[in-house]
Amino acid sequence: MLLYQYTAHNPVNGEKVKATVKADNENEAAKLLQKQGLVPIDIKLDSSSKPGSLDHYFKRVSTKDRILFSRQLSTLINAGLPLVQSLRNVADQITSKPLKIVIEGVISSVEGGSSLSGAVAKYPEVFNKLYVSLVAAGEVSGTLDKALERLANQQEKDADIISKIRGAMIYPIIVLIVMFGVIAFMVIKLLPAVQNLYSTFPGAQLPLITRILLNLVHLFTHWWWIATIVLVALIFLFLRWRKSTGGREVIDRFKMSTPPFKGLFMKIYMSRFSRTASTLVGSGVPLLQVLDITGEAVSNVHIQNSLKHAAEKIKGGAALSDILSKDPNFLPLVPSMIRIGEQSGTLEDMLDKVATYYEKEVDQEVNNINSLIEPILMVILGIAAILIVVAVLLPIYGLANQSSLSGG
Repeated sequence: MLLYQYTAHNPVNGEKVKATVKADNENEAAKLLQKQGLVPIDIKLDSSSKPGSLDHYFKRVSTKDRILFSRQLSTLINAGLPLVQSLRNVADQITSKPLKIVIEGVISSVEGGSSLSGAVAKYPEVFNKLYVSLVAAGEVSGTLDKALERLANQQEKDADIISKIRGAMIYPIIVLIVMFGVIAFMVIKLLPAVQNLYSTFPGAQLPLITRILLNLVHLFTHWWWIATIVLVALIFLFLRWRKSTGGREVIDRFKMSTPPFKGLFMKIYMSRFSRTASTLVGSGVPLLQVLDITGEAVSNVHIQNSLKHAAEKIKGGAALSDILSKDPNFLPLVPSMIRIGEQSGTLEDMLDKVATYYEKEVDQEVNNINSLIEPILMVILGIAAILIVVAVLLPIYGLANQSSLSGG
């Protein structure tokens, strides 16, 4: 529930009433006031419920919900329904409460005279710059249904790539969790038993590796709270640093230059750039605006800076293909295909072909990394197992030798 400030007219005594009411959206707030016998004059979101406090709530709108919204709205508009009626029909079918609140807000703005692009722009946590620009281009050209269909396709492609990468990471993460769980059990349960056994033999000293592991066990069992505080502090500092300009530059450069992930991330960036640019160009968005939006969509500060530089050069009359061909942040195929598109007037098609090519390459790269990760995990697992076995068996073997010598 959101808090709304309202000004209403009381027809009984003719006075104006100013107060607050809780509701899911402006329309619901208006209905509540009407039930109280009041005539709403002005309803606005209270300062405590302004976008800053709702950003986290609106972030719960999933990509799947946005795709569904875009496709349904495109279908209804293509069928000839008025925009407001189409929005209301979509809102009735949406199950996501955050998105339903957003759509109700969009409906209120559109009924108040705003364009659809202006209405969705009020919710940047749900509709990014690419979404707003494509909707605006569709409104200007009279092809809003096609623009929404393009948006749905674009979002599906992005979601598909992200899903494949996340799926590829599930197996190694599970293996690592199980591995550390088994190691922790063996270290915590077996090594103290070996230490107790050694305590019954005066003068016997545990091997170095066993003593190191026992000290680690002692540290984490008796001082775990310090380790937890340090770990939380390090994670917090890293997350803050990652959001800083310097942190983003370092991390993005690391992604672009460090094997074996260098090839994967570069192909993801080229695919994302080409797919977004193709969608924007096909919708009639001006080239300078295309570069600005794709710079944000790629999510890499170095490529974004390259596109800003390209935009400045284009203002001076240079061709985009010539600029990108000299930029090390772009793979050679991209400017080559752009050059063909510029010369033949088929830039949208060429960019679409580049995007399709790199999307297939991303699939192959993910498979290659999976094939590489498996033997690496096996080596790590083997080394960890050897260390644990040595730490447990070496002292036992030492005691057996000592006992046999004493017996002799």
